[in-house]
Amino acid sequence: MIKRKPRSYSSLEDLGRVRLSRHFYMRDFLYSEIGNFFGKPNIPDDPPLAIMAGEKLCQNLLDPLVDTFGPIAVRSSYRSPDLNHFGATQAKPQRCSRNEANYASHIWDKRDSAGRMGACACIVVPWFADQYAKGRDWRDLAWWVHDHLPYHAMYFFPKLAAFNLTWREDPAPQIASYVAPKGTLLHAGDRPAEGHATRQARYANFPRLCGIAYPPIPT
Repeated sequence: MIKRKPRSYSSLEDLGRVRLSRHFYMRDFLYSEIGNFFGKPNIPDDPPLAIMAGEKLCQNLLDPLVDTFGPIAVRSSYRSPDLNHFGATQAKPQRCSRNEANYASHIWDKRDSAGRMGACACIVVPWFADQYAKGRDWRDLAWWVHDHLPYHAMYFFPKLAAFNLTWREDPAPQIASYVAPKGTLLHAGDRPAEGHATRQARYANFPRLCGIAYPPIPT
């Protein structure tokens, strides 16, 4: 069990070997392009909390995506408080939101202002990215996730249909996008503007969750 922030190469290796789920290890989420370019370490201050949050993200959201669509690519995920602050205040152009906005999101080892644990990963689903490149609507994937997985938030980006996917305790599902139609597709606590039948038609040709029964569809 990793109980404190790694202070040696070997202890960092041990942290990276922690298995979060069937498909993922902690090391899969520690790479940072900002950290790599600027020489800033990306190591959790509170490894036990980061591990617990990462387990929930992987087991509840990322594993089912892999089981359905095949391998996924992690673009950006865990950020230490120090690295996120650097990315928000000094890296140009600025790439990160302020720390408080990223607690229980990209900063896995800090709870949010409501005391909730959470974790976020920016991911690409190659199966869907190929279809998106041919003109498929990003909302098809957004509604699939909404109807099948216990997420807290999604935020879609133009390149590769990458999106931030967040798990959080006591979730309030919300969907937003930088891709047209830009803005908020689903506000926290609201019902979807599209009914279930309309949403289902969007992803009728998607693969089915391999070996996992579909959960009840929310109305």
